[in-house]
Amino acid sequence: MLTRRHIRVKVMQSIYALHQEKNHNLQREEAFLQASMNNTYSLYIVLMGLWVALYERSQQMHTLSQNKFIRNENYSHPLFFENEVLQQIISDEALSEAISEEKFSWHAHDEYVNILYNRILQSDLYTKQASLEKDFKTDKLFLVNLYMDVIATDEQLFDFLSDKEITWSDDFPVINTIIIKLLKSLEKEKETNFLPPLFKDESDKEFGIELLRKSVLNDEQFHQYLVEKTPQWDADRIAEIDAILIKMGITEFLKFPSIPVKVTLNEYVEIAKEYSTPKSSVFINGILDTLSRDFTEEGKLKKIGRGLL
Repeated sequence: MLTRRHIRVKVMQSIYALHQEKNHNLQREEAFLQASMNNTYSLYIVLMGLWVALYERSQQMHTLSQNKFIRNENYSHPLFFENEVLQQIISDEALSEAISEEKFSWHAHDEYVNILYNRILQSDLYTKQASLEKDFKTDKLFLVNLYMDVIATDEQLFDFLSDKEITWSDDFPVINTIIIKLLKSLEKEKETNFLPPLFKDESDKEFGIELLRKSVLNDEQFHQYLVEKTPQWDADRIAEIDAILIKMGITEFLKFPSIPVKVTLNEYVEIAKEYSTPKSSVFINGILDTLSRDFTEEGKLKKIGRGLL
């Protein structure tokens, strides 16, 4: 679920937070980083729980449509409560248990579920879907398009969840991608794991904490490398995020022998494009590329395995 790039971003944010403190507390920041990574999984559960909340809302409306005193076909929304894919999601016991154990509950926010539900009903996508022949394939395509076009792009939903948890604003696009990919992979009568692991493996699980710790503990030494490669620059003029990303890159060069140099270069250039200034990616690429060549010539760059330089 968490890619290494996403982990790197969280480490960058933790280091930035440390720089804002008068008294650095690495242990506390490690705990925050771990909580931030765990919160990514919580957001996944919350957004999957949104499907359940929308389904329950459709059931309520269908029940109203059957009431003999207020019978109204406009209350019945079969695209929801009869959707085979949606039924597959809500019937998964492991996912249901995870949703019930999550501290955030959509039951406490019915007003927003109703707003989103009505927005879906008013969408062109919903109107077009009603005219299509109903089967598992069309049900799946409906949910995929619904998520991409209505839910994932809903700014009110983004703002609402960002207010609930400080780290969710950065996690939102990542989790949206994961959910869309999951929906596309669903097949009829095939068991699906709706609870993917937070980390790909044990090394990824340890990567974030190790990168934070080694970057912070070697900050003075790695800052000197940065200063030496930018003699024409006053250190204070280098954007703080750029300096952090460069020193994180140096950390990977010298302290993570299994990570290829090219991977480190590409990752921090891409992160800079999203989180720093327009010219930062070129600046960071130039400094890290020069440092990698210098470290190689000086025998400091020791990578394990083929093709890691």
